[in-house]
Amino acid sequence: MPHPPAELIIFDCDGVLVDSEPISIAVLVQVIVEAGGSITEEAAYRSFLGRSMASVGEILSTDYGFVITGEHLASMRLELWRRFREELKPTPGIAAVLPGLSMLKCVASSGSPERIRLSLGLTGLLEMLEPNLYSAAMVERGKPAPDLFLHAARGMGVRPEACIVVEDSPAGIVAAQRAGMRVFAYHGASHAHRAGLAASLSALCPDRLFDDMAQLPDLISGGDSRAKAS
Repeated sequence: MPHPPAELIIFDCDGVLVDSEPISIAVLVQVIVEAGGSITEEAAYRSFLGRSMASVGEILSTDYGFVITGEHLASMRLELWRRFREELKPTPGIAAVLPGLSMLKCVASSGSPERIRLSLGLTGLLEMLEPNLYSAAMVERGKPAPDLFLHAARGMGVRPEACIVVEDSPAGIVAAQRAGMRVFAYHGASHAHRAGLAASLSALCPDRLFDDMAQLPDLISGGDSRAKAS
């Protein structure tokens, strides 16, 4: 069956709007190692990309035998905020694309509301997207559960089948699919090659796979149906 016309585009934040994942993963690994745990950046990308801190904590405890404490979280937040202020950039091309999208837009991120606003503010994107900012802190279950995307769609007054999600993580793609939404998988941020995203995202059969934000308007309109895997 053909999809209904898209009415809402839902953007993940980290790795889609802002090129934050290398910073976030490096800080997470640093805090774990300094606290006596053991994990590589490669394993962190594989296990934690696109997930909320609650989900990260559960995985660390179950799979790595490491319990993340409030003290760890506070240390991580301070270092992350410091590095964001010094290093964070928007994803290449997104600042030029957003103003030209006439449809409804919102953000649905595994990050906290504070982190979402900080990231978008530092990169000059906040004015283009506020107040339509949705966080995993607003729902019971984070990605890969569909709760956050469904919550965002309800908040924006749009049916799930009329939504397109732009995601860069396996957890986010699964969440969008479970929500009954189309999902465009983006693998053009700086961490994509290191995390092996093109292959892992392609394996989940998203509706589109692309690596250049300049393609997004044509992909949304259906002007280019070719999945790009490079």
